[in-house]
Amino acid sequence: MAKITAVKALEILDSRGNPTVRVMITLDNGITAKASVPSGASTGEHEAIELRDGDAKRYAGKGVLKAVANVREKIAPELIGLEVWRQVDIDRLMLQMDGTPNKATLGANAILGVSMAVARAAALDAGLPLYQYLGGPGTRRVPVPCMNIINGGAHADNSVDFQEFMVVPLGAPTYHEGLRYGAETFHVLKSLLKKRNLATSVGDEGGFAPNLPSNEAAMEIIIEAIEKAGYRPGEDIAIALDSAASSFAGDKTGLYDLQRSGGGSKTNDDMIALAEDWCQKYPIVSWEDPLSENDWEGFRKFTERLGGKIEVVGDDIFVTNTEYIARGIKEKSANSVLIKLNQIGSVTETIDAVAMCHEAGWRYFLSHRSGETEDDFLADFAVAMNGGHLKTGSASRSERIAKYNRLLEIEAELGGAATYYWK
Repeated sequence: MAKITAVKALEILDSRGNPTVRVMITLDNGITAKASVPSGASTGEHEAIELRDGDAKRYAGKGVLKAVANVREKIAPELIGLEVWRQVDIDRLMLQMDGTPNKATLGANAILGVSMAVARAAALDAGLPLYQYLGGPGTRRVPVPCMNIINGGAHADNSVDFQEFMVVPLGAPTYHEGLRYGAETFHVLKSLLKKRNLATSVGDEGGFAPNLPSNEAAMEIIIEAIEKAGYRPGEDIAIALDSAASSFAGDKTGLYDLQRSGGGSKTNDDMIALAEDWCQKYPIVSWEDPLSENDWEGFRKFTERLGGKIEVVGDDIFVTNTEYIARGIKEKSANSVLIKLNQIGSVTETIDAVAMCHEAGWRYFLSHRSGETEDDFLADFAVAMNGGHLKTGSASRSERIAKYNRLLEIEAELGGAATYYWK
């Protein structure tokens, strides 16, 4: 039962070159653990507050020295001497210290950095891999990697409205084979884009960001890439989407402007009809944020029409917050929740969100953020939560590959006990 002797923090840079928080925890037996906090670009309005300095002379106001100071000067003195395995107590203590519903006082980036570092230090002290410490001795399911191979929306400067087009290697026999399916498709897609003189530069999450004639053109070229890579669409590799519809929603709930692609203004009924058409044409298994975070009625209608066929995932509408997830369950707004650690701001609250989904019979989809670091905490956390699928970017950019490579290590550690399946 090792105790915390030191809590330190640094301002570091994330994958977009913006500041974020790194926290280091030291125990009385000499163990040291660190964790780095990700940051999102496409964010829900009810997400926990990421504390920024607002000083225009440093990093265009995006510095995090206030959050770092809160770790060093406010949180650290309260944690010194506490037993590191008391994750729930430590997280609740920080929430009480903050005293706001959205972590506006200390900052979700300060609280989460400490929370993650505490979990990692406790796992090291217990002599267990992080996934087993958080998930228990029976933890063995390695998630299906949902690889974002075409970026649009807030993650790219191109003509595509929808934010993420992902390949889902659900027909692979193992995680490492699934990763290979996705990586091979990614490289074939690159060659197809080059042949058509389209850009092969990548967006924030490592997917290609070409200018295409329509949103549907992205679907068509991905299907072509899957087939040319030697795989069967819908059997070996399916497709998952993230519209991030809040990013192109109009001022009035239920109206959507597909201006990037020239798709015009649409009602939520139009968007649902579009989705029904695509789900008939293409092997879609998951659709995230098909409507905006304030369009609760639209989400309900979308789920009523398509929830029996695909996973309807709420991200901005739920923000990993049990208050909004509970409403969604009651109103049948979706059948799955995107789970992001920094959206709610502590390990304990994230686990609570997963538990609520599980109890309701909903699925949950573990996710990275567009502004990531080389920290691979998310890979262990995804295995621990037993959700079955994870999105953490494309087959490029080292902050994305770090998570995929950590999952390869976990799969190898588990050996024949490892399982891999979509449903």
